[in-house]
Amino acid sequence: MAVVAAAMFATSAAVCVVALAFALYAGVEPYIGRAGASGVVAGTAALFVFILALMLSAAGRPRSRPKAAGAPESLIERALEFIQEKPIVAVAAAIGVGILAMRNPQYFGAAVRSFVEGRDRPPR
Repeated sequence: MAVVAAAMFATSAAVCVVALAFALYAGVEPYIGRAGASGVVAGTAALFVFILALMLSAAGRPRSRPKAAGAPESLIERALEFIQEKPIVAVAAAIGVGILAMRNPQYFGAAVRSFVEGRDRPPR
């Protein structure tokens, strides 16, 4: 009975996805044409699969252990830890920085100069 119930659930989910795809196609087809509507449906399906893959990969990842209390971390170690713990936020921040750099390259140049010019070389 459990296998039959799972099969029925999967079938009804597939029918719902197909019905939603047809509804999306019918909703946007008058505005952008047949090819555009097909592209919107394909893009929406790709976005759904991408989000589902991110959720499943996050669910399979083991939980991180707390760090030792007295161990100081460098800025790079903290940044890498943040990227590993919250990849979606890190990607969104990177996209935002990229858009900001494209719209006004002076900000990006100032940030690079602050890292490069502001430090003296260590003595050898």
